[in-house]
Amino acid sequence: MLASQHKSATAAARSARTRFRNASIALFAAGFATYTTLYAVQPLMPLFSADFGVSPAASSLSLSLTTAVLAFSILITGLMSEALERKKVMGTCMAAAAILSLLAAVAPNWGLLLAIRALSGVALGGVPALALAYLAEETPGTSLGFATGLYIGGNAIGGMSGRVIGGFMADLGGWRLAFAAIGVASALATLLFIWLLPASRRFHARHGLTPAQHLAPMARHLRHPALPWVFVVGFSFMGAFVTVYNYITYRLSLAPYELGASAIGAIFVVYLLGTAASTIAGRLADRYGRPVVLTIGLLVMLLGLGLTAARPLALIILGIALLTIGFFAGHSTASGWTGHLAEEGRGQAAGLYLLAYYLGSSIIGSLGGVFWARAGWPGVIGLVVVMLLLTAVAIARLSLWQRAKKAG
Repeated sequence: MLASQHKSATAAARSARTRFRNASIALFAAGFATYTTLYAVQPLMPLFSADFGVSPAASSLSLSLTTAVLAFSILITGLMSEALERKKVMGTCMAAAAILSLLAAVAPNWGLLLAIRALSGVALGGVPALALAYLAEETPGTSLGFATGLYIGGNAIGGMSGRVIGGFMADLGGWRLAFAAIGVASALATLLFIWLLPASRRFHARHGLTPAQHLAPMARHLRHPALPWVFVVGFSFMGAFVTVYNYITYRLSLAPYELGASAIGAIFVVYLLGTAASTIAGRLADRYGRPVVLTIGLLVMLLGLGLTAARPLALIILGIALLTIGFFAGHSTASGWTGHLAEEGRGQAAGLYLLAYYLGSSIIGSLGGVFWARAGWPGVIGLVVVMLLLTAVAIARLSLWQRAKKAG
């Protein structure tokens, strides 16, 4: 009898480990596909300026327009998340985004290219909010920080791969070849996701909900004493990060560096550090508390930003690396905290967090082009410092709330 129970318990534990492993790999693939598609354009922006005769700020719309549409697509997905099958919707959206990347490769003009990038934002909106909701629903609370870190690590690998592949392929055969390569890579990741992701066990889609029922959890999240400040962290961290990445490509393509697209893309290999930072930050947040990890991430970002002001290329690369580590530590912590604080309606909470996150990318990322045009790299640094100061205010408010909660 005892032997039979032991075997049953061992089999259950083995099954749980297999589910966790498969889900981790599948969501890693989802993050890879999403962020490869999203950020492949960053090393291509100087090429867009040259080929289409557009300014740096206008060229940045190839990313900012996508993230702006993505932000609202995520919000709608989050709003409807209680009625959406996680795996089916995410797989469909990933496949659509891969097809759109292939179409971007044959876009005949700037306007149509931007339209395709906007549609990519619509398609990708079905992935991040549902992925975070899936993690919060299917992962034990003691492992949530680690699991979220793995997912954000997939985002980091995707962001790096998009930039590196995009830059390399652009030097090899132009930006059209870059888009084609990204489309193929995203399609392969989509197939892996569909094959491995286990179906939800703790979530069942609720159909027939009224608009008020969809909106109610979102309204509660906005009235929460802490969640809105987590959303501010997402907005400001992402705004700071993407602004540096958008315009460092222009700085490094000019004298005295005059780097090509593949060389600039290769620098973004430092994104690999974001994978490690996300996973480590998740473990540290589970152990020491999220405000501590957010503060560390902020300080590392400030140090990295300061180094990008230096003239030697090695110091600039080191600065980008530190900025990347700090950003991913902060983003992993904030996104995981969102699911933890939302006791119900986690899809809506994830949608609100990601709305703020991508609005930061769109608004601040494009605004950075104005600062670049008027004041060069010092102007970009000034804008990013303001964003990081806003982050500091939000972290301070979250720390005070957490202390008050513990004291109460």
